[in-house]
Amino acid sequence: MSTAAGHVNDPTPPARPSRRPGVSGFLGTRTGQTATAVLIVLAIVSAFVGSGALGGTPIAEAAGGWLSADGTWIAPAGPAFSIWSVIYAGLVGYGIWQFFPASATVRHDAARPWVLAGVVLNSAWIWTVQAGGLGLSVLVIVLLLACLCRVLVILESRRYRAAASPATSAGTGPSGAPSAGRGGRWAERILLDGTQGLYLGWVTVATLANMAAWLGSMGWTGSPPGPVAWATVLVVVATLLATATALYDGGRFAPAAATTWGLAWIAVGRSDGSGLQSASLAITAAGAAVLVLLATLAAWLLSRRSVTGEARDLITDALDGGGDPIDGR
Repeated sequence: MSTAAGHVNDPTPPARPSRRPGVSGFLGTRTGQTATAVLIVLAIVSAFVGSGALGGTPIAEAAGGWLSADGTWIAPAGPAFSIWSVIYAGLVGYGIWQFFPASATVRHDAARPWVLAGVVLNSAWIWTVQAGGLGLSVLVIVLLLACLCRVLVILESRRYRAAASPATSAGTGPSGAPSAGRGGRWAERILLDGTQGLYLGWVTVATLANMAAWLGSMGWTGSPPGPVAWATVLVVVATLLATATALYDGGRFAPAAATTWGLAWIAVGRSDGSGLQSASLAITAAGAAVLVLLATLAAWLLSRRSVTGEARDLITDALDGGGDPIDGR
């Protein structure tokens, strides 16, 4: 009787409500989401102003014109930069999507700070170039590329993908987080994976072009072995980086599409009849664009094989700092 009474008079304290998985830290709060959206808008407006789109000195004319379409042999033709419209539209869409419950996943929560850092660094790069700091701009764009690579590692980590995948189209997923459903998963693939993938693919090419512009401003344009040979080496490097990215991410379309876009416009820039012209470099860049697409298709097919896919997951989780994805250690 006394034991029963003890249960009645001393009830077990209710369990503390658990925090929603995937929402941690300031950026996961409503205030943090609002700050993220505002910062994205400010960074994009700053980028438009700094690029000269709303008046002022265009990027192509800043820093001595070294970043123009004919500033170096590896510079893409002018229309290539229209890809920024797609990237910025994706970032705006991401800024809206991150307010919705479907974005509350462990995967997104881990990537969010790096996404935001990339937006800020892009704006910083533009104003660094406008200030004439071409050498400093190389450091900024390398940091931007590092942030985008970190986002890729997080998005490809099996640890985060497993935590973010809902068990059904309604209810909760295995982590207890609200299920996004098919529509929510597609929104994440487009606005998070897709946008960041395009960003990464384009910045890969832009980083090499930026380095070439800086070296050119310092008086070195590739001699020896010569400017065209030097540009060819950089095209090969871009192709290898894109191939490595495809093998790592299992053949995702967005990064490959952006790198292919950049390489194709390098080919156009060297064969459009104005400025720096080289038939051999144009053919090399065009061939590289095709090779990137073929490598991505091959990586996509290989990632569907159980042994290859398992090996890729082991590599991605090792780079992410997680444990063995098979036994959880």
